[in-house]
Order: sequence, then C-alpha cells, then structure tokens
Amino acid sequence: MPVSLSASQLASFVLTLRAAGCVYAEDEAELLASAADTPEELAAMVSRRAAGLPLEQVLGWADFCGLRVAVEPGVFVPRRRSEFMVRRAAELGPAIAAVGESLVILDMCCGSGAVGLALAAALGQAELHAADIDPTAVHCARANLAGVGLVYEGDLYAALPAGLRGRVDILIANAPYVPSAEIALLPAEARLHEPRVALDGGADGVQLHRGIAAGAPDWLAPGGYLLIETSERQAELTAQAFRSAGLNPQIVTDEDWSAAVVIGRRAN
Repeated sequence: MPVSLSASQLASFVLTLRAAGCVYAEDEAELLASAADTPEELAAMVSRRAAGLPLEQVLGWADFCGLRVAVEPGVFVPRRRSEFMVRRAAELGPAIAAVGESLVILDMCCGSGAVGLALAAALGQAELHAADIDPTAVHCARANLAGVGLVYEGDLYAALPAGLRGRVDILIANAPYVPSAEIALLPAEARLHEPRVALDGGADGVQLHRGIAAGAPDWLAPGGYLLIETSERQAELTAQAFRSAGLNPQIVTDEDWSAAVVIGRRAN
C-alpha cells in the first residue's frame, strides 16, 4: 500500500530531493511514496535517491514502452530513447512473417531484458532469446523474461546455443556506445551506479557494434534484420560495421529523443 503522507511530510521529502539535484523532485517524491509500505521505508528510499542512485534502481522498476520492467541495483537502466528502436523493430514484423506466425527475436547485450520484452509484447507472438555478459544483468533479465523468453550469460554470440544459429528474424541490440574516454563525463547516476561494461563502447564507442554486426549474418535467418542503437554522431561508424559484414545499412533517427538506430537486413 502506498504511504499516506501529510502535505508537510511530502514537502520535506521534496526539499531533500531538490537539494540533491533532482530536477523533478515533486514527481519523484510521489513515485517513491507510492512504492513504499511504511514511512521508514520511504525515508530510506529518499535517502538512497538523494545519495545519487538512479530513481529506477531505488523504485525497483522502470517504465519502458508502457511495461513495468524490474531493475535491480547495479543493472543498466533502460532509456526511453530505446523505445524508438523497439518501435522500428516492431514495424519490420509484417515484412518478415505472415500474420500469426511467430518470429524469433534475439536481444543482444540485453541488460534488464527491457528491449526484448517490449518487442515481444509489441509483436504479440515471438520466440524470445536474450544474452548479456554481466551476471547481475542476466539475473535481472531472467526475472523479467520468466515464462516469456530464455536468457544466456556470456560474451556476445559465444553465449548462444548452436540451435539458434541461422534462425533469428530480428536481432536487436542496445550495446554500449560511449567512447572510453568519455565515461568520466557521464552523469554520476550512470557513472557510479551502472556497470561500466554496459556503458563503455571502446575507443570510438562502436567496438561492440563491430562485433555484433560481424557475427550477425551467421545467426540471422534469411531476410532477418539487425538493429543497433547508436548516436547520431557515431551512426556512420556503426553503419560502416554493417557494410563490412555485408549488411546494407539504413540510419534512422528521432530528434525528440535524440535517438539513432542502424538497420540492416540479411539477404534471402
């Protein structure tokens, strides 16, 4: 049950959050109050948030594509800009399979599993697989995808069962794309409370994109699609990785969310 607070109590928590630099302190205080069972629990949650933990990690969940996705401490928080990639992937469904036919989805570098979960929900019927190298993320994703999909632990394609090779209709990845030298410039919420492996994309930010693109043709079904989230600044580098793998890339962007995605298709 949400905690019932007086106006003065709520105002006190808002002041604490605002003093810690929370821009939307009023909204956050109300969300935290709705998630706490006792005033003591709420006070502890406000303290964790004021100390810099991401709101989603304090709440224990994130709102992503209208779904409530569990987010454990130390797990990458799904970004709203990634919803753009999910929508674009969902639009590809009819081009791959007939109505009522189940598609095979692979969510690479899955983190909490939010992207794969949302895409499967959007398509309505899918065989969902996900993989991540971080054990904490895998634990969280398995909880989110329980009864929905399978989650594997390991380094990119090395994590996958051989039986998935050549069967994937949509391979979707929000792999890290922050250049190593720019990690120190990230907000403290990400820099201190999310795993570096989920943020660091190597010297130019697209090291993992190259690895994902290079292996994709072996795992995609004929006519299957690869989608990788990137930034507008790095989109051409990501697109070049697609070309090197024999996938003709298309760069799509969304200015409202500053989102960029590269899409490529394996030939039939």
